[in-house]
Amino acid sequence: MTTRTPHTAPREHSGNGLSRRRWLQLLPGAGGLLLAVGLDGLPRIAQAQEAPKYGADGMPNGWRDSPATFIAIGRDGRVTIVVHRSEMGQGIRTSLPRVVADELEADWARVRVQQAPGDEGKFGNQDTDGSRSMRHWFEPMRRCGAAARQMLEAAAAARWGVPVAEVAAKNHQVVHAASKRSLGFGALAEAAGALPVPERSALTLKTPEHWRYIGKDSMLSVDGADMVSGRAQYGQDVMLPGMLFAVVARPPVLGSAVKRFDAAAALKVPGVLKVIELPGTPPPSEFQPLGGVAVVARDTWSAIEGRKALVIEWTDSPHASYDTSTYRATLQAAANSEDGKLLRNEGDARAALAVATRRVEADYHVPHLAHVSMETPVAVARIVGGRCECWAPVQSPQAARDRIAKRLKLDFGAVTVNVTLLGGGFGRKSKPDFAVEAALLSQALDGAAVKVTWTREDDLAHDYLHTISAQRLEAGINADGKLIAWRHRAAEQTFMSLFMPDPKHLHGIEIGLGLIGLPFDIPNIRIENPAAEAHARIGWLRSVNNIQHAFATQSFVAELAAAAGRDHRDYLLALLGADRKIDPAAIADGWNHGESPERYPIDTGRLRRVIERVTQEAGWGKGQQPRSGRGLAAHYSFVSYVAAVVQVAVDAQGQLRIPRVDVAVDCGAVVNPDRVRSQIEGAVINGLSQAMFGEVTFQNGRVQQRNFQDYELLRMAQAPREIRVHLMPSNPALPLGGVGEPGVPPIAPALCNALFAATGKRIRQLPIGRQLA
Repeated sequence: MTTRTPHTAPREHSGNGLSRRRWLQLLPGAGGLLLAVGLDGLPRIAQAQEAPKYGADGMPNGWRDSPATFIAIGRDGRVTIVVHRSEMGQGIRTSLPRVVADELEADWARVRVQQAPGDEGKFGNQDTDGSRSMRHWFEPMRRCGAAARQMLEAAAAARWGVPVAEVAAKNHQVVHAASKRSLGFGALAEAAGALPVPERSALTLKTPEHWRYIGKDSMLSVDGADMVSGRAQYGQDVMLPGMLFAVVARPPVLGSAVKRFDAAAALKVPGVLKVIELPGTPPPSEFQPLGGVAVVARDTWSAIEGRKALVIEWTDSPHASYDTSTYRATLQAAANSEDGKLLRNEGDARAALAVATRRVEADYHVPHLAHVSMETPVAVARIVGGRCECWAPVQSPQAARDRIAKRLKLDFGAVTVNVTLLGGGFGRKSKPDFAVEAALLSQALDGAAVKVTWTREDDLAHDYLHTISAQRLEAGINADGKLIAWRHRAAEQTFMSLFMPDPKHLHGIEIGLGLIGLPFDIPNIRIENPAAEAHARIGWLRSVNNIQHAFATQSFVAELAAAAGRDHRDYLLALLGADRKIDPAAIADGWNHGESPERYPIDTGRLRRVIERVTQEAGWGKGQQPRSGRGLAAHYSFVSYVAAVVQVAVDAQGQLRIPRVDVAVDCGAVVNPDRVRSQIEGAVINGLSQAMFGEVTFQNGRVQQRNFQDYELLRMAQAPREIRVHLMPSNPALPLGGVGEPGVPPIAPALCNALFAATGKRIRQLPIGRQLA
C-alpha cells in the first residue's frame, strides 16, 4: 500500500507570460501593446503596463511545489518522486529527484523515479526546452522536499509527545537524539500525509554545507543501467496488444497537398491493411501535421514498402521554386542593404564608420540545419471509450494534448499523453505533429492502437529546420587603433512563420539570442535585421539563433584582432572593457531569456573569467607545430557564460584533426556537475558536426539530403581525442543558468579561428566541408 504525502491540494503559481516555445510575444522596443500567440494559436492583446512575470512565474501554468504532487511514501519506506520534465539525455530524471531527495533527507538507494504524464494543471509547466528545467524548478523542488521532511518530523514529534524542534530527519528516518529513538519514513508516512502542508514562510531549507546530493559528483543516472542494457523505453519501444503500424507520405514541398492518389499497388503489398488520406493544414501550420497519405500495415517494414508503391499527385505550391543556392544570394543582398529593421542603436555607427581610419568588413553564412536526433519522431495512439491515449517522446506534452484534443474534437481532459524517454530532442520534439498524426490515424481506424514511425528520410525532408542566414559585419578603427564603430546586419528566416502569415523579421526572442546582447565596450553600435521570407518549416534547434550570431560575432572579433596585429584573447578581453553588469533592457533586449533583468543582468566580469580560465587551461600562447593552431570563442546565452578553445592540426592535403577542446562554463550554482560536463561534451560534438558538415539544401522546394550519407555527423575517428570541461566554482549565491544549449554556440567560431591560426585560411561560411582542401 502506498500513502501519498500529503493529502492537500497542490500549491501552485500560474503564469501566462513569456515562453520561447509555446507562448510567443512580440516585444516592441518601447511601451504600447504586446501581441501574443497563445496555445490556441490566436492573437491576444495584453497591456504593456501589466506587471512582468519572470522565470517559472512567466511560464504557462507556472510552477507547483506541493509534496502531494511529486512525492509518495509507501509503508515499506520506498519513496517515489515524480518527474514532470522530459528526459532526452540531459539527466533531468536524475537531477530533479536528487534535489527533492536531498531536502527530504531520503536515502537515494530507496528512491524510485516515476515519469509524469502531460498535465500542466497538476504539475505546472512541462515544456522541456530553453535550458530552463533546473533553473526554473530547483527552488520549487527544494521546497517540495523540505515540506515533506518537516511533515515527517511533525508526525514523529506528535507520536513521541516531544517538541518538533527536538527531532530531525536524517537518512530516511526521523531521529530523537535525546531518547535515541528513531522511526523510518514508512512508519510515519500515513500520519504525515494527514498533516497540512507547511507554509512556504515556515520552511527551513538546508544550507549548502549540508547538501548530500546537490552539487555532488556521485550522481549515477537513474536510467543509465536500463539504457545500456536495452531495457529503457523510448517512444519506438512502445508496443500495445493488436497494434498496427503506419508511415505517411507527406507533401514534398511546403504548402503542397494531395491532389489525387492511387493506392491499388500499395494495397497489394503483403502486410498492408489500409491506405488513409490525412488532411493537412496550410501554412502557417504551427505544430499541425503536413497531411498526406498514410499506409497502415501489420509491421513498419510492410508499411514502408506499401508507401513506395503509392502513386500520388501533389498540388502546386508557391514554395516550389525555393532553391537555397539562389536564395543565399538574396539573403546576402538583404544583409548588405540599408533597409534593415533597426534593433539596437547607440551613438552613430554609420557616421563613425564614415570617418574611421580603417574599416574591416566580413560576410558570414550559416545554412539550414536539421535536428537529426537518433530516435526519429514516433508516436503511438489509441482511442477507447471516447478517450485518446498517446505514448510519445515529446518535449512538450501539454502542446501534444492540446493539439490532439482540438484535431479529434475531444475535451482536453479526454486526452492522455504518456511521455517516454527521448532518443534526442534538440527542440524538434517540442512540436508534436507526429503525435497528432498517430491520434488522427487511430480515429480513422475506429480507435485501434497505431504506431506512426518517421524514417530518417522523413525526418530530414519534413523537419522544422534551423534558419538559413546571412550576416554582414563592419567595424571602424580610429588612428589610435581603437574600435569606434560596430555594425551588424543579420538576415534570417523567423520561426514566427509557423504562427502567422509571411513575417519577414526576427521575433523579439530570436533577436535576444546572441544578436542584440553584444557585451562589448564600443561607443557606436548599430544592429539591424533585414527582411527575409521563409519557404520551409522553420523551428528551433539546440541553442537556436545563437548558432549563427556567435559564429559571426566571434569570428569577426578574431578578424579584428588579426587586423590589429594583436593576440586574439587579449583583444577580446579589451573589447569587454571594465567589468560591469549590463541591464538587458538598456540594450533593447526585452526578453532576456524570460528572466528578471535585475536577477540576470549580462555580467561581463563572468564572461571575462571564463575566457581567462579556458585559455589558461588550454595553454593559450604556447608554441604549436606547423599547420596547428588554437582558436578561441566566448558567448553568453541562456543566462550562462561559456568560452571554448579548439586545437586543430591540418595536414598538407587538408585533412583536419582535433586533438583537444577545452570549454569553461559558468552556469551559476551547479546542481549535478557530472551532467553539466556531459551536456557540454555533447555540445562540443554537436557544434563540431554542424560546423564541419551540417547543411540542408533545397531545389525546387524539396530537401536534397536523405540520410546520414549526405547529412553527415561527426564520426568517432573525427571527434576530439580529448574534451576538457572546466566548471567555474559553483556559487550558490548566483541564480542558476542554463546548461543544455549554451555549450554549442562558441564551438563553430572557435574551430574556424583555430583553422585560421593553423592555415591562414579564413572560414566565413559553414559548413567547412572541403574548404580546407
